[in-house]
Amino acid sequence: MPEVLFNGPAGRLEGRYTHGKQPNAPVALLLHPHPQHNGTMNNKVVFTLFQSFTKRGYSALRFNFRGVGRSQGTYDKGEGELADAAAALDWLQTHNPNAPVCWIGGVSFGAWIGMQLLMRRPEIDGFVSVSPPANLFDFSFLAPCPSSGLIIHGDKDEVVPQAAVTKLVTKLSHQKDIRIDHRVVPGASHFFVNRTDDLATQVDDYLDKALGNPIAAVAE
Repeated sequence: MPEVLFNGPAGRLEGRYTHGKQPNAPVALLLHPHPQHNGTMNNKVVFTLFQSFTKRGYSALRFNFRGVGRSQGTYDKGEGELADAAAALDWLQTHNPNAPVCWIGGVSFGAWIGMQLLMRRPEIDGFVSVSPPANLFDFSFLAPCPSSGLIIHGDKDEVVPQAAVTKLVTKLSHQKDIRIDHRVVPGASHFFVNRTDDLATQVDDYLDKALGNPIAAVAE
């Protein structure tokens, strides 16, 4: 899993990248939790999402937002992190110029950033949003939400009340031509401690249905 360094708006950004083996592989960008609360690209939930896409033959990138790990810059209350995510997507597309499909996945704070990027980049076809902090950040910009996707969280989430996520799902589900698959993992906390296998099962099941189970033999 090669380490990559690429230019972001505030300096160098550090990432981990796996290039899909088939020609013109689809791409996925994965975003980590809050930089000020120990969020990094090595978060187990982020890595679980990363694996879900790479085993399907995707070219996938996870990276550290500014000020995290070897990434330069300092925390910027979401605005700079959104710019970082846009730069990461640019880098991913530069290395996969003929990718037919683009997905984004985010965890907690990363889910909030990912949904904002979804609004700004029409080439993003779908999303996986894990533990979206609907009680802590404003998601009203999703009007309308441009793509269908998966929203998944745990029923023991100690950070985000289940009611807040359900309210967000209900709002998005009422929008025309948008299909939100809402899944709740029993016994799972905000970061799915000791429940990442359950998370992987649910994400894999969703992607199998959404993508038609296109796991390339070369990726197995």
